[in-house]
Amino acid sequence: MSARFLPLLAAALIPGLAVALPWDGTYRLSADADCGKVGEEGGALRIAGGQLQGVGSSCRMTQPVDVLDLDATLYVMECTGEGQTWTERAMIMGTAEGEGIFLLWRGYAFRYDRCPDPADASPPGSEDGTETPGGPDAPAD
Repeated sequence: MSARFLPLLAAALIPGLAVALPWDGTYRLSADADCGKVGEEGGALRIAGGQLQGVGSSCRMTQPVDVLDLDATLYVMECTGEGQTWTERAMIMGTAEGEGIFLLWRGYAFRYDRCPDPADASPPGSEDGTETPGGPDAPAD
């Protein structure tokens, strides 16, 4: 077997590799949600590595089907939470602005805006993204 086919063979034989999906990220459950509280009331939900972590439940996102021309993916969600296990179909679709998602589930459509990336946050005491020399409590020169 030619060495050039080995990566293709490996990809076909190992479907469980962790791959970033287009929906991976942390999303606000409401406008005033705390993005640092994933899976908690008043916090956020997270999609990462084929898992959706919500308030009180977690779902494995399986059998993805791209929905043509909609920037959307249909999944079979294998969920556990509050002592129960269930399977549902759900669709995740990007917002027109590209800053969030719609989650369509059991006749409901939810819009969630993406939380800011913590790496993009300004340091404390800095409104313009530049760090204040000596920190916010340092005496002025």
